[in-house]
Amino acid sequence: MKVQDKVIQGKDVCIGYRTHSHEIIVHNELNFTLYAGEMTCLLGSNGSGKSTLLRTLAGMQPALGGDIRLLNKRLQDYSEKERSRTIGVVLTEKSQAGGLTVRELVSLGRQPHTGFFGRLNARDQAVIDYAIQAVGIPHLSSKYIAELSDGERQKAFIAKALVQECPLILLDEPTAFLDVVSRIEIMSLLRKLAKEENKAFLLSTHDIDQALLLSDRLWLLSKEKGLTSGVTEDLILSDELEHLFPQDNIYFDAQKGSYSPRTTFHRSICLQAESDMLRHWGQNALNRWGYHCIFCNASQEGLPFLLLQSPYEAILSQDGNVHKVHSFEELQALLR
Repeated sequence: MKVQDKVIQGKDVCIGYRTHSHEIIVHNELNFTLYAGEMTCLLGSNGSGKSTLLRTLAGMQPALGGDIRLLNKRLQDYSEKERSRTIGVVLTEKSQAGGLTVRELVSLGRQPHTGFFGRLNARDQAVIDYAIQAVGIPHLSSKYIAELSDGERQKAFIAKALVQECPLILLDEPTAFLDVVSRIEIMSLLRKLAKEENKAFLLSTHDIDQALLLSDRLWLLSKEKGLTSGVTEDLILSDELEHLFPQDNIYFDAQKGSYSPRTTFHRSICLQAESDMLRHWGQNALNRWGYHCIFCNASQEGLPFLLLQSPYEAILSQDGNVHKVHSFEELQALLR
């Protein structure tokens, strides 16, 4: 088995804020590792401390205790210039870079390498070209940032982080405010870059569906349990995600890989379907209508029986009557 390179490690880390008179602790005794070539998603409810943790890892605010080692060197021992060559950061906040072209914005990421005057040599230009190509926007190179869509703008900022040539890239909600297509594109791009560039990517996100599909590891952060980390499937199957959000009105469905509202069932129905897809969406509709589904091959005494044969053909046996329907709309009218 290949031994993975550890990019950053934390042991018994305490995060929070220092004021003039006292410390405000957000989390204590956090332990974690990020590996080269992996994308890790940081999940948690609003107010759980995700942004505080990211700022601490970026060196924007000091840890209150514990030990953080970046490439086996204490994070606090890095100078600001050394950090800028080692940690790339992509924030969610709207930037004031609308008057720059994509290439000009990406070029700013070379500042840690170009010195005081910021002159770009041939290698700098090649790195910039490569980063713009890597995120898939060479056709937008001369466009102004203000002219881009939100998804295109986010790709430009990711390219800016890439040209810093950092082994660690931190992203705060990179898919916030994006439509579904752009969210999938950005998450897929980050996963691809982590692997191809052999970098450690850590991103906070509320896009749980894509995180579960694409992230190599998860960091689950909650006020109650602190930080739990591990390979995505290990955490899914160990019920850790069930306890990530403490609200009683939602639950994590490990089979579907998503959170759902808890439903109160008033009736039961026997359900049989000719495919997994029909079974899934049939159950989805019946649950929404207040029916608890019993999966069986024949009707049970006193219960209605529904056979889903195709999206356009279903047979409902109820109260001694047999009905043939051709849509969920017709089925809904019968069951109501």
